[in-house]
Amino acid sequence: MDLHDLIKDLREPSDGKIVMLVADGIGGLAKTPGGFTELETAKTPNLDALAKIGVCGLSTPIKPGITPGSGPGHLGLFGYDPLKFVIGRGALEAAGIGFALTDNDVAIRCNFCTTDASGNITDRRAGRIASEDSAKVVETLKAIKIPGVEIFVEPVKEHRFVVVFRGEGLGDAVADTDPQRTGAPVLDPVAHDAASQRTAEIAKEFHRQAVKILAGQPKANNHTMRGFAKKPHMPSYADLYGLKAACIAVYPMYKGLASLAGMDVIGNATTLQEEVDTLKKAWNDYDFFFVHFKYTDSRGEDGDFDAKVKMIEEFDGVVPQVAALKPACLIVTGDHSTPATMASHSFHPVPTLIVSDLARTDVCTEYGERQCCIGGLGHFEAQYIMPLAMAHAARLGKFGA
Repeated sequence: MDLHDLIKDLREPSDGKIVMLVADGIGGLAKTPGGFTELETAKTPNLDALAKIGVCGLSTPIKPGITPGSGPGHLGLFGYDPLKFVIGRGALEAAGIGFALTDNDVAIRCNFCTTDASGNITDRRAGRIASEDSAKVVETLKAIKIPGVEIFVEPVKEHRFVVVFRGEGLGDAVADTDPQRTGAPVLDPVAHDAASQRTAEIAKEFHRQAVKILAGQPKANNHTMRGFAKKPHMPSYADLYGLKAACIAVYPMYKGLASLAGMDVIGNATTLQEEVDTLKKAWNDYDFFFVHFKYTDSRGEDGDFDAKVKMIEEFDGVVPQVAALKPACLIVTGDHSTPATMASHSFHPVPTLIVSDLARTDVCTEYGERQCCIGGLGHFEAQYIMPLAMAHAARLGKFGA
């Protein structure tokens, strides 16, 4: 019996609602040894107040020492073993914009980037080009034609867009073309197996044509390709947990992952406050709410410590409105850590807080890395957050006689 079978056997009906507040990439690092992280630096009176009445800990997104992408990080939060349920970034982005993938599709998440006269990347995100400008550039790429394959090109948000190749015999085992650093050229797509060789060749030709089309663009004059992915198949939230679940997010990728997990994507929020307003309006319609805040991660990736601190404080500011709804279980966590000092995702475990009438209060009086390190939840893998949430919402029965 695996964890999912166990949950199915033990789950019980209850009116207790669960809210999972995810501040993407919230975990961080101090600027200097012994200093404070972004979360510890931020003024978070509302999260600290919850820490005093809840229970804290550190969650490991994948396994110790493993740095997760956003997809695997969220799969763990949703209770799926990210090593078993592997979903490529392309499929997530496609699902996030409502693109219905078929079994003959390979989806790729693409980033516009800026390259110099030598072809080396100077900005991996094309200056985070505005969505409305990016959409116009994406439109020009729809002119690309490759014999024997149908091509779809759709805008996502800012510098991101999706490319879908549709045809027979396309594998998705193709290496990313993003070198993950500036000063280097866009890499060639390389197939990892024979079944994906045709996909790699199509991707290379797509890029060749795209570079010609983009040559006159001031920022988005090139692009990288990441997360080649076929259509995934996974059990739904309703099947696993017996929960009617909703996703409230701004960025398409997170909407896509939630929809693949069987959540309803609700609202059309563009700000954190609008997300909370959507939560309030839908409160009586769902058992579980996943509420996602992106910009803690974005500012960490930008390497901007102070800006990430401000985003954490903005996140803290809406917490009382969520707590006022009195969910049976409120979870505050992140999908991974994104220290500004590293300007990237990292392997560090994530501060996690659970508030419930059934929580065994610990010694923590603040929500931060040091405090969570000694909290009552201990150190645990993120895939166990959902069983913990179910238990704290009185939705799990006893195992055995």
